[in-house]
Amino acid sequence: MGSLSTFSLLPLLSLSILLVPTATQPAVALPLSADSRWIVDETGRRVKLACVNWASHLEAVVAEGLSKQPIGSISKRIGSMGFNCVRLTWPLYLATNESLASLTVRQSLMGLGLSESISGVQVNNPSIIDLSLINAYQAVVSSLADNNIMVILDNHISTPGWCCGNFDGNGFFGDQFFNPDVWIKGLTRMATMFRAIPNVVGMSLRNELRGNKQNVNDWYRYMQKGAEAVHAANPDVLIIVSGLSYDRDFSFLLKRPINLTFTRKLVFEVHWYAFSDGPEWQTENSNQVCGQVVDNMMRKAGFVLDQGYPLLVSEFGVDLRGTNVNDNRYLNCFLGVAAELDLDWALWTLVGSYYLREGVIGLDEVYGIFNWNWCDARNSSFLDKISAIQSPFQGPGLSEVKRHKVIFHPSTGLCVIRKSLVEPLRLGPCTESESWSYTQQRTLTIKGTYFCLVTDGLDKPVKLSIRCTDPTSKWEQISDSKMHLSSKLDNGMTVCLDVDSRTNAIITSACKCLERDNMCDPGSQWFKLVDTTMSTGATTTFSRFRSVLDCLTKKCLEAY
Repeated sequence: MGSLSTFSLLPLLSLSILLVPTATQPAVALPLSADSRWIVDETGRRVKLACVNWASHLEAVVAEGLSKQPIGSISKRIGSMGFNCVRLTWPLYLATNESLASLTVRQSLMGLGLSESISGVQVNNPSIIDLSLINAYQAVVSSLADNNIMVILDNHISTPGWCCGNFDGNGFFGDQFFNPDVWIKGLTRMATMFRAIPNVVGMSLRNELRGNKQNVNDWYRYMQKGAEAVHAANPDVLIIVSGLSYDRDFSFLLKRPINLTFTRKLVFEVHWYAFSDGPEWQTENSNQVCGQVVDNMMRKAGFVLDQGYPLLVSEFGVDLRGTNVNDNRYLNCFLGVAAELDLDWALWTLVGSYYLREGVIGLDEVYGIFNWNWCDARNSSFLDKISAIQSPFQGPGLSEVKRHKVIFHPSTGLCVIRKSLVEPLRLGPCTESESWSYTQQRTLTIKGTYFCLVTDGLDKPVKLSIRCTDPTSKWEQISDSKMHLSSKLDNGMTVCLDVDSRTNAIITSACKCLERDNMCDPGSQWFKLVDTTMSTGATTTFSRFRSVLDCLTKKCLEAY
């Protein structure tokens, strides 16, 4: 093992402590810290991490895609797609094996027989091709900083390669390639190296602990040591800690809290994919699976929010070709929960293709935001769908207006909006949403008005009315998923809020997928009532007419 002191370090541009705001993101005063369950900046304002994973831990130990596009272009596109953060992976040996770290990018790719990748990097990133691997990694961080993107350094694995398996020798402390002392040394070196780089806002200690050796006592022993080592080397970064069983289980914390000497820097991370639950999303009833999976996630990991810690979903993702039923149904459930809990997250993955993955050169990554040649988005509608959860709904310093609710539709990533009192309610950007209140009488009312949401017949658009005491104005949150909003028609028939696929109007139709039917997709009828304190276009528009509305009597409103 070589000493890091002999590594040549890439000169990095001097970075301001203030990340410059983009068109969609406010300025972030770094460093970040934890305020109860929220991540906040130096001013105490909530910063929502909306990250994407950029792999740099495979055999080449080079950030993927540099043979396809210039590094600056990739970094710029990350911001333009609405992400404010990158979870940048690295193998432990990059920081602990000088022979590996000092290889140049050209030498690493050549050793793997990747001549085409060498040519691509030579064309697109000539300044990178003859840098050492450790300096090339620094160059990626620098490029992200130039484009106002925060970075989380994620120790993904020890030996470079694809992750993860129960028997790959990288799963848990004491495994063949996972010496705890070497791991702590590597964490310390990376924390020290990036100490003066403000856009490096966090360090994820280890990805997906797993395998036969995993046990709670060693988790506490070494995770606490690793956290303390990183904090001592770089007290500014968030310390991001993973659980057991492929980063899905923190249930042991209920009986025994983690014991650290520092405060306001600890974040827990969890992973959540459809395949984690097998084929159940396709073979079982989606409502029931969503309810069961969410209950399990909250019981094993989500409870840390109630304990006063931030929870980062550091990996979630789907097949972006849109043909995977299991993934599609899971995604609707995930987006509902992510919006309701206003979670911080990191999407897997940015990568459109790999230099080399599991023996395949140029493997196409169907979970990748970029397409194979890294030129365009693989699925632009997916980016539209997640855009609502890229911005915060609430948190410290974000009380622009009084707390209210938006009616979020996970299947589209849109919210219920209205253009006028006479036009049907429709789906639209959540920034244009109405400000709703869900009362103890189970009515959905527009805050500051007499209007409530009522049914008006089977397969007909819902309406706004001031008659808010009869059954047509009562909305129950039913089904195991807790995402159906049901009401009753005048004839007593139970109906659910739905979307007319032809007109995008909000209607009520017969409730579907409540029974054990695995062929039924409830996506169009899934809605979440999401708390927010952020002002919207509808809020601003309403304020202009508030004086007029206040002058109207209930009798006048009856006409509408």
